[in-house]
Amino acid sequence: MSSSITQKAHAVIGFRKTRLSRFMMGALLVAIAAGCSNNAADATSNTGVVNSTQANTKTVSAESDAAVVSALQENLKTSGIEETILSAVPTDMDGIYWATAEGLPSFFTDKSGKHIIQGQIIAVGDGAPVDISAALVANTAQKALQAVDKDELIIYPAKGETKAVVYSFTDADCPYCTKLHEEMADINARGIEVRYLAWPRSQASVPKMEAIWCSQDRHAAMNQAKMGANVQAPSCENPVAAHMALGARLGVRGTPAIFTESGQQIGGYLPAEQLAQTAIDAS
Repeated sequence: MSSSITQKAHAVIGFRKTRLSRFMMGALLVAIAAGCSNNAADATSNTGVVNSTQANTKTVSAESDAAVVSALQENLKTSGIEETILSAVPTDMDGIYWATAEGLPSFFTDKSGKHIIQGQIIAVGDGAPVDISAALVANTAQKALQAVDKDELIIYPAKGETKAVVYSFTDADCPYCTKLHEEMADINARGIEVRYLAWPRSQASVPKMEAIWCSQDRHAAMNQAKMGANVQAPSCENPVAAHMALGARLGVRGTPAIFTESGQQIGGYLPAEQLAQTAIDAS
């Protein structure tokens, strides 16, 4: 693994120097050490506090407010924090914006860019509770996942008609990732295409994941790794660090972390039948 790739991997899994990164990545670092679960709540930070919540999509297509981006960037700089803010779009809550940044989970901020708010904002008083962030989270994930070059993914195509596509952040050493992979033929037979991205749960897993992506036959290497083989391959330029950064931006905290093509996070490990039906319903 080249020194530049090593440095990037370190940056994502816990060696970022800025204070904001440390604050916002705190939960992520704990989960990376043992983040393998069949529970969706353990897989990402985008969990549902309100079970009856329905996403409000009115602001998903709103334009980013350049003034808020500039104010937030300047306030962070003044506080000695080096983060690149990508966008800040208005939400259904007056004066509150949804901000995205490089390598960090998205968060809320106010119009002045002086406050950073993590977590959900729930709107009540007009029927069922509504998580105003749900559609924004999904839209952020959808755009980010669509932007990943297919050549960077390890894709297991559907058999016959493709009914839905899912993205799964995976790790070679995760038991539930292995369990999911064991059901791949069943998942594909149900019309679901699975697109793998790399998400090493620990620094020790990084070389294994890089070896898979550097193998001449990535599918064979992935299959062997999921069966416990110690896959080896010559070092190469690979997307593992970039996938880790993307996962951090999307709030991934463990594996498998499964997203639909529309950006909705649906797992954690799910049995093949449940995964297929959930993916199809979300498509």
